[in-house]
Amino acid sequence: MSSSLDQLKALGTTVVCDSGDFATIDKYKAQDATTNPSLILAASKKEEYAKLMDVAVEYGKDHGKDIDEKVDATLDRLLVEFGKEILKIVPGKVSTEVDARFSFDVQGSINKALHIIDLYDSIGIKKERILIKLASTWEGIKAAHTLQTEHGINCNLTLMFSLPQAIAAAEAGAFLISPFVGRILDWYKAAHKKDFSPQEDPGVKSVVAIFNYYKKYGYKTIVMGASFRNVGEITELAGCDYLTISPNLLEDLYNSKDKVPQKLIAEDASSLDIPKRSYLDDESLFRFDFNEEAMAVEKLREGISKFAADAITLKDILQKKIESA
Repeated sequence: MSSSLDQLKALGTTVVCDSGDFATIDKYKAQDATTNPSLILAASKKEEYAKLMDVAVEYGKDHGKDIDEKVDATLDRLLVEFGKEILKIVPGKVSTEVDARFSFDVQGSINKALHIIDLYDSIGIKKERILIKLASTWEGIKAAHTLQTEHGINCNLTLMFSLPQAIAAAEAGAFLISPFVGRILDWYKAAHKKDFSPQEDPGVKSVVAIFNYYKKYGYKTIVMGASFRNVGEITELAGCDYLTISPNLLEDLYNSKDKVPQKLIAEDASSLDIPKRSYLDDESLFRFDFNEEAMAVEKLREGISKFAADAITLKDILQKKIESA
């Protein structure tokens, strides 16, 4: 019997490594890799990544009129240096995240994304291998639409916790979305003071609903379940387009021989009774429907704040390195 990880891949689910650690990404033979400020912050503290920090600091010292601009330039280059190294390992794409502090700024998000793509291009990496990660705010979704349609830049809409976000992202033509399974579970466990089986897991149910909606109405946007807390959540989504999985859970799947049956089947969605909704150019309806889901509102706010805080911590580290260089 092959490993649970190999069984998952055999069902047509593309496995993505949710890590900034190169050795981990290589071990599990993932197709793609996703990063975020928190993962880059954790990886950057390891000695083996010091050379990437050095390259970024050297770049940042010469780009910017003041220390703040130099630090911003250094962080952007660090993200790209990590992406470059990851792309030496994975055959597919790497996701690079726009600073969460642009989550409510359409033009700011677009400008930062274009700059990241230019940085990749300057070191010989074409945009086809990059996914720009944006928070699934109304503004992030609008930015993704412009990047996809006007610039041909593929986007990964992250921090997704609800069907309204997913529908708006698909209508915007996003290449991929990352609905967060485990963070939804966290909220429901805290709110209801109870545990949930994988079959009843609210995060799993959220991704199933998004998957079925997309398949019923023919959207091409890739559904990539993310933020898992246990193997059960992953195996309940076997058959999903993509799953991005942390190293510890990849290891569990790698070592397991448990059978992994297919749970999500695209063809079955056509017969489901799912009402059609649209948020295209209807910001007020999107905000109202999104606001009706307290969990989604709270987890989006929390996620943006956490990513922004980790980016600030990383910038503090980089500023000290610039000043001492």
